[in-house]
Amino acid sequence: MGTTQGEGPQRLPFASDYERGALPQVLERLQEVNLEPNPGYGADAHSERARALIREAAGAPEAEVSFLAGGTQANAVVIDALLAPWQGVVAADSGHVSVHEAGAIEAMGHKVIELGGEDSKLTAEAVDAACQAWEQDENREHMVMPGLVYVSQPTEYGRLYSLAELEALRAVCDARGIGLYVDGARLAYALAAPGNDVGLADLARLTDAFYVGGTKCGTLLGEAVVFPRPGTCPHFLTLVKRRGALLAKGFLVGAQFEALFEDGLYQRLGARADAQAARVARAFEEAGCELLEPQQTNQVIVALEKDQLQRLEARVEAGFWSHLADGRTAVRLATSWSSTDEEADVLVDVIRTLASK
Repeated sequence: MGTTQGEGPQRLPFASDYERGALPQVLERLQEVNLEPNPGYGADAHSERARALIREAAGAPEAEVSFLAGGTQANAVVIDALLAPWQGVVAADSGHVSVHEAGAIEAMGHKVIELGGEDSKLTAEAVDAACQAWEQDENREHMVMPGLVYVSQPTEYGRLYSLAELEALRAVCDARGIGLYVDGARLAYALAAPGNDVGLADLARLTDAFYVGGTKCGTLLGEAVVFPRPGTCPHFLTLVKRRGALLAKGFLVGAQFEALFEDGLYQRLGARADAQAARVARAFEEAGCELLEPQQTNQVIVALEKDQLQRLEARVEAGFWSHLADGRTAVRLATSWSSTDEEADVLVDVIRTLASK
């Protein structure tokens, strides 16, 4: 996601949740292991302990956990691993794999089967209808077969799937014989959200695979891919290697997740960012600005008039979202693990100046 352009050197960094390096605990762990010799490719003790901590947190003692560098890489490799060559992945038309991964899934040879989302989310009914339409089509042998459902928690628009919604999707997947995969790039912000009722153990119970996001949640880089049931994807490490995604210095990612999952840090780290985003959303509403999505996690998507946008971006970095038909511009502001309360205070003060006079 790009940032809107404005003048002034030190604008407040709210364009995304990956503009800064890493949590102090993560940097401390990296410093500790920096000169420590470790075997490669994730076969080190730090990666093994991180796997154990993730298994414990997810209540999945036999889960297989692999560490990859980034979210698009994780999505492309996992989706490819879970699909047969003739299958595609079902996703909301607003889903990350649909709109913001530059055709990475298609480059792996799989079609993204886009469905209209409800509140940016896939519904069990829509997925079931798509599968049924394929099954009943007499030309289906000439068509891409739905083989996997992709959702992200939270969604591209910061919305949460409820436990009931994920359970309904799982039921459809079971009935149709397809898999369920959850992209957790911003999972820490979902886990800490006040309205959330989905935990790591629920993801382990309901999905064929999910990943725990690190890049946007306090690590320098890295995502932890979790297959809750062993044997779901035989020879996954070989496939990761084949796709050029296997890190020789895998211990550098494993050590970061080791730090994240000690003492429940990962489950807690999004709470402040979510609370800051709630303050930002309220400030926009009080200034008379329209929120285009209800704020649930760390993202706030708002429509601004031209002059409001100019005033905002003079002081604040905001992520461009879209141009609206009425001439306004939609922008996204994202708080993060690194956002300070002082920065949020200043941002709220700037937003108050946007009120119509």
